[in-house]
Amino acid sequence: MGNDKEDPHVGLKEPVVDIKDSDRRAALFDRIRADHSLEITEDYIELISDLIEIHGEARVVDLASQLGVSKPTVNATIQRLQKDGFVSSKPYRSIFLTNKGRELAEWSRARHKIVLDFLHAVGVPPNIAEADAEGIEHHVSEVTLTALEKATVILNSMPEEKK
Repeated sequence: MGNDKEDPHVGLKEPVVDIKDSDRRAALFDRIRADHSLEITEDYIELISDLIEIHGEARVVDLASQLGVSKPTVNATIQRLQKDGFVSSKPYRSIFLTNKGRELAEWSRARHKIVLDFLHAVGVPPNIAEADAEGIEHHVSEVTLTALEKATVILNSMPEEKK
C-alpha cells in the first residue's frame, strides 16, 4: 500500500465516531446489527405478502427463487419467522402471514414508500431509487422517516425548475 491511490484511508480527516468513545461506537454497531437482522425479516415478510397478494400463497420454492437463496436457507428463515410469530406454515405447505406478520408487511411497505418518494422528489432516477430505497428503508429511524416525509411534501410542492 505504498501508493496513496490504493489506500482508501488517505484524505480522511477523522473517524465518523471518535475512536476513544467506545460506548457510543458499540451502541452504533449494536443498532447496525439489529437493523441487519430486521432487514432480513422485513424482506421475507414483504415478499411473502406480495406472493400471497399475487398468487394466493407463498411457497418456499418461490421465496428461494425471488431472493436468490437456497431452499434450505428459506426453510431455516421461515422456521425463525414462525418462532417469532410472523408466519404460519406446515412442512411442504404454503406459508401465510399472521396478524403480526401482516402488520410488519404494512409497516415495511410504508417505510419503503416514504424513502422511495423522497428519492424521486430529489431527482434520483427510478431504477436507482428503487434499489437504494430497498437498502435505506431498513436503516433509518422514525425521526429520519418523518423528516424525509416532510421534505418530500416540500419538494413536491416546488416548481420543477427550482428543484
